[in-house]
Amino acid sequence: MSTAVELFDLTGRTAVVTGARRGIGLAMATALTEAGADIIAVSANLEPDGSQVQQVVEKAGRSYVGLQADLADRAAVTDLTQRLHRLGTPIDILVNNAGSIARTPAAEHSDADWDRILNVNLSSQFVISREIGRTMIERGRGKVIFTASLLSFQGGINVPGYTASKSGIAGLTRALSNEWAGRGVQVNAIAPGYIATDNTQALQNDRQRNRAIVERIPAGRWGTAGDLAGATLFLASAASDYVSGIILPVDGGWLGR
Repeated sequence: MSTAVELFDLTGRTAVVTGARRGIGLAMATALTEAGADIIAVSANLEPDGSQVQQVVEKAGRSYVGLQADLADRAAVTDLTQRLHRLGTPIDILVNNAGSIARTPAAEHSDADWDRILNVNLSSQFVISREIGRTMIERGRGKVIFTASLLSFQGGINVPGYTASKSGIAGLTRALSNEWAGRGVQVNAIAPGYIATDNTQALQNDRQRNRAIVERIPAGRWGTAGDLAGATLFLASAASDYVSGIILPVDGGWLGR
């Protein structure tokens, strides 16, 4: 039987983290690095050299590869999967974290915003998971982690594209789990609550909405990106080898209210 430390040890494992340049993705990559994983970071605006995620990974003595890819562009997604295969490095952990949002009422939500959000948040993630998941199945081992949302469970306000995409992620998590759990690949998702990042800056700046949000969170505060570290490590490690198809809320108690 493995010790508790061994269960969470990712030494020798390679993780792909999309949206790793900042915020939640950076926190996830950091947690995996600190547990021993090598990191392949993906982001549309990832700096060619000297990014914060690169500094974190290399400071820890782990291997780092950075790849730029616009996940709103299907051709770029296909190219990304090909570049990942050409690296020749078996991928043990895939963290599908990249995301986009547009805050407009449904009656004003443009086709362009809808297409971009669905492409980044859902379609690209299926394509990447399919291509990397195929290699995991062949090896009989792997972890796939999606970043879902509270809006995988709820409707939200003025974010119809985002809500649809994150509801789709919940369904995709379950669908892939049903097919892959028996083949050694665990597929799960993390549903962050209200996390203080750039994506939620507008809500943080709105005094009335900010107050209403905090008052509804039993923990009494916004989450931080670092609050996602423990859930990420759990779902990426041997500690979750018999966990598949779940959407794990990290929300300060919001959904339990």
